[in-house]
Order: sequence, then structure tokens, then C-alpha cells
Amino acid sequence: MFVKVAERSRVAEVRRLAVQSSLAQGFGEQDAGRSAIVATELATNLIKHANGGEIVIGSFDDADGQGLELLAVDKGPGIADLHKALTDGHSTSGTPGTGLGAIRRNANAFAVISWVGRGTAVLARLKPDGQAATKANYLISGLCAPYPGETECGDGWAVSTLPATIGILMADGSGHGPEAHKAARRSIEIFRERAGWTVEPLAQAIDRALGATRGAAIAVAEIDPGGGRVNFVGIGNISAALLDQGLVRRMVSNNGTAGHLAPRIRAFQYPFRGPPTVILHSDGLSARWDLSEYPGLIAAHPSLIAAVLYRDFRRGRDDASIVVVRRHSACPPAS
Repeated sequence: MFVKVAERSRVAEVRRLAVQSSLAQGFGEQDAGRSAIVATELATNLIKHANGGEIVIGSFDDADGQGLELLAVDKGPGIADLHKALTDGHSTSGTPGTGLGAIRRNANAFAVISWVGRGTAVLARLKPDGQAATKANYLISGLCAPYPGETECGDGWAVSTLPATIGILMADGSGHGPEAHKAARRSIEIFRERAGWTVEPLAQAIDRALGATRGAAIAVAEIDPGGGRVNFVGIGNISAALLDQGLVRRMVSNNGTAGHLAPRIRAFQYPFRGPPTVILHSDGLSARWDLSEYPGLIAAHPSLIAAVLYRDFRRGRDDASIVVVRRHSACPPAS
């Protein structure tokens, strides 16, 4: 859920939607109250310090646990001194200066990244009190924004986690609207039904299943830590990248449209040496990004990577989706 925040009246709407989402996820009254505080502070900060921005309300299920995810992104002046900004009492707007500090105290996982003159992205993840510890060893972040004016997104993403591997799918249904949505959803159904299949036969199965739809661009990646490689198949215009030891390696897709014209479905292998991060996104985001232009982002929480690329590279005239998956050991501890 994406909420533009350009005036103070939107703060109450963000708070209401965050509480509604937390309650739908099984939060109790006290934990929903924490969600209200965090949502209010995030939205208020956008108005006070950035002349507006956008809040993304979603969920998470990974090494951080399960619960409510709140993201705030802006293109404001940025934060010159993050350490000071996180200290209660510090303010640049004449207010009590409890915004980021209150967010960090009430969130179970918190991360922020900012560049002077280039804006800020803030992540807050909240989970219900008493939730059991997770055994997951990966972090997942995905955003899916529909074509302007549409209620259904013609893109879709999914992740399957097995003891030995992590599978990732991105699907971009041809066009936009309900028919594109159906193609993306059908791709996800096949991906989930065949969890554990190697990427090439899995892509072939999706290709066959999409014959009754308008088709889609798809990409399937499998992170294989034991083999030290990412296995990858792409059909059509899905952008894919492997982040490893501070470097970005683009992964290659085959031409075509799954379900209609895919003359060659071939898998490629990409070795890695450190804990890997995989990025897949639809062509609703420009692929002309360069993480070296964003100091610190390559090592940041996957949700911040997804949020910043969405903020700066969404084309605005198409559905737009991105998913970022990282082996948990590659992510710095959330504060």
C-alpha cells in the first residue's frame, strides 16, 4: 500500500492504515498502538523535513520475524548527521526532536539511510509481542505498485525458501490491469506449486502455463549457498542483478514473452564468494541505476535498497515491482 504524504491531513490517514494493517496481521491493542506511533512519526517527518514523500505499508516474513513493515521515502535535503538525528532532543525544525528516536524505540527492526541533497529512506518493522524466534537465514523485501489509476498490479513476485536453496520469481504481465494481473498470478501459482524445481524446467513450466493468458516477462533465480552460485533464467524484460562483496553483476535474460514466444529458455550460473543479495525488478523501474552513486546502500537492509530504487527509478507509466533477497548473514544488524 503506497500513500503519498504532501500535507498534514495525510498523517492521520497513514496512521489509520498502519493500525488497520497491524490488526489484520494479529497485533494486539498495545502493539497496534506502537504501529500508530511509528506511522505518525514517519509521516510527520516527511512533512516537517522533506516537504512530503511516500509511505509504504506492507508486511514481512523473514529473519526479522513476521509483522508490519513501514517504509518512508523522500527526496528532501537529507540528514547531515544521522547520529545526532537519532538522539532525542535533536531537531532542525523547532520541535521536541523525538521523531527518529521514537521510531527506533518502538520498532523491532529499524534502519535508515540518507544522503545530503538526495533524500532519505527509513525502515521500521514491528511484530507482535511474544512472537517466537525465527530460524530463517534470509531477508526479503518486495514492492509492487500498480499502473496509475489501476487497483490491481500487473506485476508480481514470490519467494520460496527450502533448506538448501532460496527461489525468487518476478513476473510482469503484458500490458497492465486485470489481464496482466492474471498472468502474473498464474506465474506465481506455478512457481509455488513447483518449489524446489531447478530454474530451467521451472521457467519452462511457467511458459507452458501462460499460454492461456496474455503472457508475461518472467525471471526465476535460485540462490544456492552450498554450490556458491545463483542459477538464473529470464524471459523478457526483467532486470536482474547479483550483489556480492560490494560488487554488482547484472544477470542476462533471454528474449521473448513467456506463454507466447520464448524460443530459447536457458539457465545461467553466477558464482558468488560472500553472502549474496539478488535484485529482480520489472521494467516499470529503469535499469539505469548504479549503486555506487548511493554510498552505503549496497550493504543496507534489502528493504532500503528496494525503497530507494523504487523512489528514484520508477517510470510512472507502468506497473512497477522490485524484490530484493539477501542471505541474513550479509545484512548489518538492525538497530
